[in-house]
Amino acid sequence: MSQVTDTPAVARRRAREQRVISQMIALYCRGRHADEPQHDRAFCGEPVCADCAELDAFAVKRTERCPHMATKTSCNKCATHCYPPAMQKRIRAVMRYAGPRMLLHHPLAAVRHLIGR
Repeated sequence: MSQVTDTPAVARRRAREQRVISQMIALYCRGRHADEPQHDRAFCGEPVCADCAELDAFAVKRTERCPHMATKTSCNKCATHCYPPAMQKRIRAVMRYAGPRMLLHHPLAAVRHLIGR
């Protein structure tokens, strides 16, 4: 559930960021964990393994609670790091793998994410 103070534009951006990070995690899981059973569903609706489902739920929850959504450009440039170091390491691995591949699988989402809109 989004913060009560969200304007409609911020609420749309929050929902879009949740969907994009979830799509990235699902893409990473499909490429890196293809041998593992993918019985869980990511926030975006795509199948993921249990490990990636945990990361997806964590990332979606953190995006939901981000107090800087109206002004931030990207999480790595944010002054407040809300991911603990272990989760930062995991999400960086996802971004490194899925970022370039998003242009093929979800081109509109990738471009919007890159320009920060």
